[in-house]
Amino acid sequence: MTDHEEFAKVDAELNARGFTRMVFDLGRIEELLDLMGSPQRAYPSIHLTGTNGKTSTARMIDSVLRAFGLHTGRYTSPHLETIRERISLDGEPVSEARFVATYREVEPLAELVDQRGDEPLTYFDMTTALAFATFADAPVDVAVVEVGLGGAEDSTNVIGAGVAVITPIGLDHTEFLGDTIEDIALAKSGIIHKGATVISAAQNEEAARPLLERVAEVGATIAREGAEFGVLRRAVAVGGQVLTIQGLGGVYDEIFIPLHGAHQAQNAAIALAAVEAFLGAGENRQLDIEAVREGFAGTSSPGRLERVRSAPTILLDGAHNPHGMAATVNALQEEFAFSRLVAVVAVLGDKDVAGLLELLEPVVDQVVVTRNTSPRAMPVAELAELAEEFFGADRVETAEDMPDAIEVAVALAESDTEAELSGVGVIVTGSVVTVADARRLLKR
Repeated sequence: MTDHEEFAKVDAELNARGFTRMVFDLGRIEELLDLMGSPQRAYPSIHLTGTNGKTSTARMIDSVLRAFGLHTGRYTSPHLETIRERISLDGEPVSEARFVATYREVEPLAELVDQRGDEPLTYFDMTTALAFATFADAPVDVAVVEVGLGGAEDSTNVIGAGVAVITPIGLDHTEFLGDTIEDIALAKSGIIHKGATVISAAQNEEAARPLLERVAEVGATIAREGAEFGVLRRAVAVGGQVLTIQGLGGVYDEIFIPLHGAHQAQNAAIALAAVEAFLGAGENRQLDIEAVREGFAGTSSPGRLERVRSAPTILLDGAHNPHGMAATVNALQEEFAFSRLVAVVAVLGDKDVAGLLELLEPVVDQVVVTRNTSPRAMPVAELAELAEEFFGADRVETAEDMPDAIEVAVALAESDTEAELSGVGVIVTGSVVTVADARRLLKR
């Protein structure tokens, strides 16, 4: 059996655990990690939670740490094309052979835990354990770990990280985390452990209160965007933007990031503060500016206003809640000068779809609604009916699958005969699954 065939078999075994099945019980992942020899204790970690921006911020932290010569492990989710994207070493997804070898080492121990418990370990429990084992075996100097959902009861919350990063908190996953911003912030505050340094994005008062209470309760320290750090200036540049950031250790200027939008500038400020906290920078110690610049210039964030085609431009963006869509819309208005823009939208049925469509409507000329490959995808007819409430029937088209939707959208974008092709575009959005589906088609 080839490495690829063996990897495909392992991938199928993991999927059989139920890709979306959730069990909030840290006892089971703790038992598995104990049997594995506690690999998560072999290196220090930076732990990230929040509603939006976690993966982009994690990728920036990873890139900047590598610019300082550190070997990094990065664990993020979900993935776009392959599960191997979730577990990266020095910025690259692990190989199929390495993924399989680690899985085969963990598999018999996972079976023991499965037999002892009421429910088997989840898909996310397993990928978390595989990530921690991979990082210990590498070995890495530091792990950058993104929560899967929430914080306190997330499988990743066994690392007791010395640096805890909180990106902006908004309403999402309310069926698991609570109906209010305060409830969601309380769940996410669980990654703050005794003595940790907390790097927090600017939060509204409802979100800030539980975070500050948790900091006081466990004797952590906190640095807040807008007080101890933040973006001082930003200017649009070819292929991204140039920033001046107030960090914990001083001002860092002429930082280019190849990413679009004020939200990515905010993510960069959070990432820099996290790296400063990890490396011990502070009031009297600033990080080397050239290494900082090199790290940010090398950052990428697939599926976040990612340009995959030109003439017409096709952008992919995984905004799936109103907070994320608002950031995307702002970036479209600020950094792109489309004379005509058509959106392809496919969403999951449990999201605030009306909130997404309402925000998107002012910046697109027409919308093509379709469905993605998730079993939770909203049916096309239902999504079209909702879209017509905001766009009107004459601006809504339907397509039963993603290939047809992209084809229709490109035709609609190019139908403006007076516009240059460079001035028309298509944006595919509404879900990370939607972006993954489109990316498979367009990146071939």
